[in-house]
Amino acid sequence: MSTTDTPWALEARGLVKRYGQLVATDHADICVAKGELHALIGPNGAGKTTLIKQLSGEIFSDQGQIRFHGADITRMPIHQRAHRGLVRSYQITSIFEEMSVIDNVALAVQALQGHSFRFWRPAASDARLREPAFRCLERVRLAHRASVLAGNLAHGEKRQLEIAMTLAAEPSMLLLDEPMAGMSPEESGQMVELLQALKGEHSILLVEHDMDAVFSLSDRLTVLVYGKPLVTGTAAEIRNDQRVREAYLGEEAA
Repeated sequence: MSTTDTPWALEARGLVKRYGQLVATDHADICVAKGELHALIGPNGAGKTTLIKQLSGEIFSDQGQIRFHGADITRMPIHQRAHRGLVRSYQITSIFEEMSVIDNVALAVQALQGHSFRFWRPAASDARLREPAFRCLERVRLAHRASVLAGNLAHGEKRQLEIAMTLAAEPSMLLLDEPMAGMSPEESGQMVELLQALKGEHSILLVEHDMDAVFSLSDRLTVLVYGKPLVTGTAAEIRNDQRVREAYLGEEAA
């Protein structure tokens, strides 16, 4: 099958990651269709973050294969996967709190374009960087805060900024690891609206503990337990699956 024929944006088969005697992921399979928002859920310690790291290239798998738009990326380093369009949110692990919001995103654009980092000349003063940076801020509904110091943002706004910095890499697929962690209900609602807007424009694999958000956003979900996928299905199928009730959702699925 050619890279243009495959229906999958991301296809991972038989992924294994061991840490000594601990098997973090155990022959895990997960496939994300093009344009799909696919949620990965499971109890703490199920191996979700390890699997995300394997998919992004932060760690290599001991076994298995990963294909992205049909191409084998199993042994490809993280920066090469990012240049192909597979980007993990918070890959830029922290914002620069003493810089403005738009300067943060402009630096991310600068990194994508391979420019030298000339910190004595603010990146946002260059229109070639400022204009795409502002478009990213518009997409995450943060353009009105462009000139604010990043350190003065509310927690939810900082998460929005991190996603804007991720979008600056021009990804075709996003790997989002708990984007709503630590948010207030109002902030979570705003993030759900943002992800709903991004859905369809990008393929998305979402790891998230907020089950209301997961069920409202997801086209399909995979439940991971002890490093193994238990079941994959639609929100309704997952809610009504007795194995999921017993392994994870419990009373939440009632």
